[in-house]
Amino acid sequence: MYRSRIKNVIIAGLTTLFAVSIMVSPKAAFESSLQGLTMWWEIVFPSLLPFFIISELLICFGVVKFIGVLMEPIMRPLFKVPGSGGFVWAMGLASGFPAGAKLTARLRQEKEISRVEAERLVSFTNCSNPLFILGAVSVGFFHNAELGILLAAAHYLGNIFVGFIMRFHKEPMQTKSIRRPKAKRNLITYALNGMHQVREMDPRPFGKQMGDAVKHSIQTLLMIGGFILLFSVLNRMLAEFHITTVIATLLTSVFMLFGYSQEIVPPFISGLFEITLGSRLISETSDAMLLQQATIVSFILAFNGFSVQAQVASILAETDIRFRPFLLARVCHGFIAAFLTVILWKPLYSNHNGSGSVVEAFASHPSISWIYGAWDHLLTIGAALTFVSLLYYLLLQWRTLR
Repeated sequence: MYRSRIKNVIIAGLTTLFAVSIMVSPKAAFESSLQGLTMWWEIVFPSLLPFFIISELLICFGVVKFIGVLMEPIMRPLFKVPGSGGFVWAMGLASGFPAGAKLTARLRQEKEISRVEAERLVSFTNCSNPLFILGAVSVGFFHNAELGILLAAAHYLGNIFVGFIMRFHKEPMQTKSIRRPKAKRNLITYALNGMHQVREMDPRPFGKQMGDAVKHSIQTLLMIGGFILLFSVLNRMLAEFHITTVIATLLTSVFMLFGYSQEIVPPFISGLFEITLGSRLISETSDAMLLQQATIVSFILAFNGFSVQAQVASILAETDIRFRPFLLARVCHGFIAAFLTVILWKPLYSNHNGSGSVVEAFASHPSISWIYGAWDHLLTIGAALTFVSLLYYLLLQWRTLR
């Protein structure tokens, strides 16, 4: 009881200080909130909305059940999660955070997975998408397409390692697990039957399913936008009142112990709160070597930043999935990704940095190079797509209230 009271007092005090800082520096708060809103409006909303809607529909149509049956022989031995985790992993990789958390929570709500399986699954399916790593970070910030291959390799290989580690995560006390059906001889037929059963259990017509998928997806994205604005302002306030400088002073000795430039410490702290701002600031440091910049960016990409972690915590709060295993997995992923960046630096970047190199050819291959164009295209039409989607959402809400 006393711990709860102390926790409440601390949270209330910090929130009050945050509110006072905004009143003291309203201009800085407005500029930072506008920066966060622009990022959500032009990039986050239009890039995540299609994946959220499609994933909702695939769950309704039973496609996730179909994939789950087929992927069970793979996902269960490797990660100790059901086969439907393969769908969550693929969608999380393609669309980026917090899609993995949203889909994991949805499977838990549908009683498709147990709590411990959900905690294992969310720990390695909530990752950055290739569009952000290869487009925004490597090309947009570093102006170096080859570096994106290294960052992506370290990020996704690190996620696989985290999945292997989290397979040993279990409940402190034995709980009743969800019964798994025995494997059938004809796996395809069994998967199709499961998909048909899921569709029969949902009596809603297609139009209703489509409308609900759009509404639920936009509601989630509105929540994500609120967190982005909040942490954008928080990050700016920490810098305005020199709190970031104080924390950087404490961490400088640790970074210098490993030979890192002290100039990279403040951007690293910013990246712990918001990865986009941190990645951009790290790319602008002139006193740090490229390997040092790549290692720190790999860490904050894997750590996700407190902004994304708050989004995940909000999504998981609707279920009984605990947040602590996810947080520990993010710290673990951060160090693994940074270590892999150092290990892979020589074979993937340093040894192939000349003209006609393997990495350069891979980065310019049509299967990869389209991402760079897609990023520029997203910046062009993203705002318009967000505006049209929000108008459609308001129309759906108005029809519901009539």
